[in-house]
Amino acid sequence: MLVELRAENYAVIDHAIASFGPGLNLLTGETGAGKSILVDALALLMGGKASSEVVRHGAEKAVVSCVFESTPGAEQVLEENGIDSTGNEVILRREILESGKGRVFVNNQPAGAAVLKLLAPELALVHAQSETLSSFDQAQQRILLDRFGGISTESVEAAHQGWRAAADRLAELVEGEQDRLRMVDLWSYQKKEIDQAQLKAAEDEALETEKRVLANSEKLYTAAMSAFEQLYEGGASAEGALRGATKNVQELARYDGKFAEAVQQLEGARAAVGDVAASLRDYAEGINASPERLIEIEDRLAALDRLKRKYGKTVAEVIAFGEEVTRKLGEIEDREGTLKELETGLAKAAAEYRGAAGELHKERKTAADKLAKLAEAEINSLAMKVKFEVEVKAAERETGWSSCGWDEVTYRIATNPGEPLKPLDEIASGGEMSRVMLALKVAVEEGTAKTVKNPTPRTLVFDEIDIGIGGRAAEAVGRKLKALSKGQQVLCVTHLPQIAAFADQHFLVDKREADGRTKMQVRLLDDRARTHEVARMLSGAKVTETSLQHAGQMIAGSR
Repeated sequence: MLVELRAENYAVIDHAIASFGPGLNLLTGETGAGKSILVDALALLMGGKASSEVVRHGAEKAVVSCVFESTPGAEQVLEENGIDSTGNEVILRREILESGKGRVFVNNQPAGAAVLKLLAPELALVHAQSETLSSFDQAQQRILLDRFGGISTESVEAAHQGWRAAADRLAELVEGEQDRLRMVDLWSYQKKEIDQAQLKAAEDEALETEKRVLANSEKLYTAAMSAFEQLYEGGASAEGALRGATKNVQELARYDGKFAEAVQQLEGARAAVGDVAASLRDYAEGINASPERLIEIEDRLAALDRLKRKYGKTVAEVIAFGEEVTRKLGEIEDREGTLKELETGLAKAAAEYRGAAGELHKERKTAADKLAKLAEAEINSLAMKVKFEVEVKAAERETGWSSCGWDEVTYRIATNPGEPLKPLDEIASGGEMSRVMLALKVAVEEGTAKTVKNPTPRTLVFDEIDIGIGGRAAEAVGRKLKALSKGQQVLCVTHLPQIAAFADQHFLVDKREADGRTKMQVRLLDDRARTHEVARMLSGAKVTETSLQHAGQMIAGSR
């Protein structure tokens, strides 16, 4: 649920705060008061595109923020994006600078607009005034149907990815054959050069170490033998000193048992010194000061460097390059076998896709029948008499295959008896379009609640979805919004008193002039002020006693 919405220096807003509650939250006010600006601000917080034009004149930046009650899905998005949770709330803030640049914060931590888009489906669905059925293309209609039916496209996506990869590999072999043939000589030379080198992984590192030893063999021999003499053979060697000390301590131990452990420690030290001395002697004796070996290593390293300059930064990359060249040459030499193998793989991948897409088609057909019946009933409950269907056609040719399946989903409607069913974008009446959109949203949300266990609560936002309707149709829309708000929070901008009468929380948006600047404010109306506002919507600028009585009756009747 949306708990609070704030805007500062946003369009005509200098500073506005609105605290929303559960149920149906309605915003009313004179035309141009800025009601839709609040919806636009919320859409911006849902990841909408930002523009410097929203920054209030004279201000350095615009700031919009909101607080939502958290959901399990939102918590998962936060965790996946490394954002700390703040408990039961999700706090979103967005700043837009005069330059057009901006910053996003989630729970007061820096984030990107992409995170807002990921959170949006878990928090709110905003149907802005600019949303029309003409933009409600087949892709959007398919997405809405899948949401209604709780349909997953993951298996089809995986099958499509496998089929696409197999098709690309085959096309690469067939279409790139001439280029490959021209490259055979080069590949053969490269393979021969790498094979002759008889490379071993990480051998350059081992050779560099050996080179350092050989280049400094005299120093290393002297250091090792000097350390050996100091530890073991010299007149004042550590081993000799320890041996003498051990004899003296043994003498002490004959008379005082507390020195027995000291004797063992000294003998252990002698043994350790002996081991180190022996390893130093063996190391010195093993040093090969052969200039010939040093030259051999330097030549080998130079050869490895030449190969690395050509084929990779490391010996491992050079070896991998050689294996790839060998694979390509093998494909050329065994083109027929490779071609047959790829064709078999493509046929298998295509069969898997057809199976997955066919199952998805069946699911969509079943969901389409249910959605059509539910949507038709919802539309007709809004003072219309229509026939409605959801058409799902399978474009089984490969040109129609996609990661979402091969279905073409089209919503069709006949708004008058005897007329043929037509696509939604051919509906002429704005009022009909608004009611159809509302009915579809209601049908999908209610259907989702039935098909999905413990559905995610959301805030639904409608910006002037009542355009072009009035009278009985307006009252029907109000009742539908009211019914929808029983299961989830609804925020709606309206100009119609028939709808405003159904509000659980009624907000008045108005503009006023102060210090030569236009300012906008949002006020939550009490019962008396609410009745007055509904009366204003009924009678216009002059509120009469009759309009007040009528408004009171409408509000009472809505309850």
